[in-house]
Amino acid sequence: MTPSEIARVEAYLQSTFGNPRIKIEPQKKRNSPIEVSIGGEFIGVLHRDEDEGEVSYSLNICILEEDLPTLA
Repeated sequence: MTPSEIARVEAYLQSTFGNPRIKIEPQKKRNSPIEVSIGGEFIGVLHRDEDEGEVSYSLNICILEEDLPTLA
């Protein structure tokens, strides 16, 4: 993903979720995952897909069972 794409998707996520702390880290190496974090905490991986000239982005969020609160 280009820096422009990253900035646009980051702005979209921040606006959609009302959270300016959402950050997208540029790829460290070519073909490496693009990490998304909130306040420095990793939340998922962003993927770019292009099919027949149409571009889309998907965010895969991972929630560990150990991070879930217990309910009474």
